[in-house]
Amino acid sequence: MDEESDLAQCYEQSCWASLPDVCLRRVFWWLGDRDRSRAALVCRKWNQTMYSADLWRCRTITFSGRPSRSHASEFESALWYVKKFGRYLEHLEIKFLNPYNAILTKKFQVTMRGLLSCLGKSNSRLKSLSIQHLELDRLVWRSSIRTAFIKSLSFFLKKVSKHLEYLNLKGARLAVEQGCHVLGSLSHLRSESFTSELNLEDYFSHHLAVYSSPQFNQTMAMFRSLVVLTLNYNCISDELLETLGENNASSLWTINIKCHIHDPHGQVIWGMSWAKLAKHAANLKVNFFFERVMKHEHLTRILLQEIPVRSVSLRSCYFSDPDWSMRPTLTDLLPTYRHTLQKLTFEFNNNHESLDEELLHLILSCEKLFYFKIWAFLDVKFVERILQSQEEGKCMLRTLKVRIYTNRYETNEEDRMLRDIYQKYRDLIDTEFNYFVIVYPMM
Repeated sequence: MDEESDLAQCYEQSCWASLPDVCLRRVFWWLGDRDRSRAALVCRKWNQTMYSADLWRCRTITFSGRPSRSHASEFESALWYVKKFGRYLEHLEIKFLNPYNAILTKKFQVTMRGLLSCLGKSNSRLKSLSIQHLELDRLVWRSSIRTAFIKSLSFFLKKVSKHLEYLNLKGARLAVEQGCHVLGSLSHLRSESFTSELNLEDYFSHHLAVYSSPQFNQTMAMFRSLVVLTLNYNCISDELLETLGENNASSLWTINIKCHIHDPHGQVIWGMSWAKLAKHAANLKVNFFFERVMKHEHLTRILLQEIPVRSVSLRSCYFSDPDWSMRPTLTDLLPTYRHTLQKLTFEFNNNHESLDEELLHLILSCEKLFYFKIWAFLDVKFVERILQSQEEGKCMLRTLKVRIYTNRYETNEEDRMLRDIYQKYRDLIDTEFNYFVIVYPMM
């Protein structure tokens, strides 16, 4: 029995020893850092596998914003990783979750200074960098800490600007001068930047009229190869649209625009400016995301007919205004884009008006619409009418997500009706739809 056991053990070891490198790397790919380190101690071959570049190309480093012993090693392990494997990095995401006090922001700033310094020296292949939701205008970011962090980040961006293709600084919330200084780092060496994707959503602090800043327009003029640009409406101006048309016409495909109630959005943009940009950037599509900007008179000033709109999202965030009506937007404004609209997202409290007919008519009139999501007060039969129209070939939806608000706590009757609708159109739903429909008590 001992001899048989030894033979079996040798055979088992030989199987692992002869495992192809590509398979072994795949095994390592599923392991966490601690398990990879332990596995690397098994033999020389496994140790060499530990340093395979494809294991370390993508990385998300998360720092907790709350004081905790279990999170104390996050800062040290982040530095260890960058020193050990930073040269392989191509895609880096850094998260700093809701910092609790100035002590933690200071620790984060010091850690990031070391991390970015080390990465700037060892890495020559970083393609994308994402640092979201820093909210640098909060009180926990003291002026000296914020200034030191911005200095480290700017210096790092100068180092990697030659090969960085994607930058996401969503939610940084900087002053205009600071924000432009950071973006200007990307064009440090050649007075122009070839970054192709830039996410500046909530990059500047709320209430800032960025559109009136000559410095911002000068900074954006340095970008020459933008494919996707995401920013807030308080950054949009005729000058910016002209700059994008002159410098990015051949590359620009998508502009994502967020319009928030707390951001200045009263500036006048000429339809001619949008038309000129759309003419130069022939493949351009624009996506709008409105948060609590719901009144028809505000939307008509922003959604001009010259804009090549691909998607519109309108969210009221549960706020209700009995003097507000969604009907003019559904019947007069949005049908303007019936030849280009592909996605519609609605989340609003329409308890004071029924909109089933207007919504259905809008869906049927948009010839390219494939995605429809709505959270609102609706009749359950609204869903059945959409499915019937889909079955008859009157619309071409691929995604249907509906949350039906109701003022009643008990939803048994509505749930039964939805089950019957699903059974009736089951073949259609299972073969053609990403389908999600529920009833939600709005108490």
